[in-house]
Amino acid sequence: MGVKISESVTWVGKVDWELKKFHGEDYSTHRGSSYNSYLVRDEKVALIDTVWSPFGEEFVEKLKKEIDLSKIDYIIANHGEIDHSGGLPALMREIPDTPIYCTANAVKSLKGQFHENWNFVTVKTGDILKLGKKTLTFVEAPMLHWPDSMFEYLDGEEILFSNDAFGQHYATELLYNDLVDQAELYQEAIKYYANILTPFSKLVTRKIEEVLAFKLPLKMICPSHGVIWRKDPAQIVKKYLEWAGDYQENQVTIVYDTMWDGTKKMAEAIAKGIHQTDGTVTIKLFNAGKSDKNDIVTEIFRAKAVLFGSPTVNKGILAPLSGMLHEIKGLAFKKKKAAVFGTYGWSGESVDVLSAFVKDAGFEVIQEGLKKLWYPDEINLKDCERFGKEFAAKL
Repeated sequence: MGVKISESVTWVGKVDWELKKFHGEDYSTHRGSSYNSYLVRDEKVALIDTVWSPFGEEFVEKLKKEIDLSKIDYIIANHGEIDHSGGLPALMREIPDTPIYCTANAVKSLKGQFHENWNFVTVKTGDILKLGKKTLTFVEAPMLHWPDSMFEYLDGEEILFSNDAFGQHYATELLYNDLVDQAELYQEAIKYYANILTPFSKLVTRKIEEVLAFKLPLKMICPSHGVIWRKDPAQIVKKYLEWAGDYQENQVTIVYDTMWDGTKKMAEAIAKGIHQTDGTVTIKLFNAGKSDKNDIVTEIFRAKAVLFGSPTVNKGILAPLSGMLHEIKGLAFKKKKAAVFGTYGWSGESVDVLSAFVKDAGFEVIQEGLKKLWYPDEINLKDCERFGKEFAAKL
C-alpha cells in the first residue's frame, strides 16, 4: 500500500535497496535509490510519475490495491527518462486512453523510448490542471536535467513536485528528510548535484529564481528520487543556489593514477607540503584506478583546487585518469585552480598531456607541472613537498 503524505497526496513509489549502479554503469548508488510516484486525489485523480521499468508490473499491481485504475483521470510525466516513466507501458495497457500530461519535449522522448502513440496532452509553464478544490500548476524546467523536465505545484497543499531536482539516490523506508541520517542525506544530495546537475548550474539558478518570484508558500518538496523534504523544505533550495554558484569549500583534492607507486608517493609528498603551508585546508587523495569515479567527482566539486597526477604510458597518461578527465570536462566546473605532476621512465609526456587536458576542462593551472624520473627518492620527494607548499601559497 501507499503512504499518505498529505490530505490528498499518497506516495506510491518503489524503494530499491539493491541498486548499485545507475545510468547504465555510469553512476554509483552505494545507498540504493527510490522511484517516487505520487497519487493526488480530489474530485479528479492525477498520478505523478511512475517507476523504473524493471518494477513496472509490480508498480501497477500495487497501485491496483491503492485505487481502481479506471478512477485515475490524468497521468503526469514530469520527465521521459525510464526511471520515472518505466511503469507507463504496464499502466497504459490497463487504462490506455488516460491522458498523459507532459512537455512537448517529453512527448518526443516518450515516443522515442516506448514507440506508443498514447493520449499526450502538452503543457507549458503557467498551464493549470484543476482537480476540484485543488489545482496543479505546471512549470517547465528544461535541462534539470533533460530538455523535457518539468515541475508541478499543488495549491492548497503547498507541495512542489520537482522530479529530479532536489533528489538523491538514497533508499529509505523513513521517506522524510527529518527522519533520516542528515550526513548521509546531504552526502547523497551533493553527489547527485555534482555528478548530474553541475553543467546546468546557470539554469538551476535561473529556474529557482523564477519559481521563488511566484512567492508561493511551500510546505513540502516531493522529488522523484530519495526523501520528501517536509521539514524546512527551503533548506535544499538554498543549498542548490549555493552549489550552483561556482561552489567550493576549503579543500584541495588530489587525483592520481600510478603504475608502481612512484606517482602515488609524489601525491602523498605534495599533500604533506600543502598541509605544512596551510594546516586548515582539507586534503583528500584519490587513486583514479581504485576509487569510485562519482565519489571523486563529488570531491572535485567541493574543492577550491585540484591536482592531477599520472606516470607516462605510451606517450600519454593511464586510462582511468584519462576517462576521469573526459567526464570532468563535460561537467564544466568553474573557478577551480589546478596543477599536475607525474613520474616517467623514458619519454615523459604525461605532465604536458595532463596540463593540456586540465586547461581544456576549464581549470586554471597556477604553476608549472612537476615530473620525476623513475621512482622518486628522498631528494625528489622533498621537491614534491616544496611543490605542494608553493601550490598552497597560491590559493
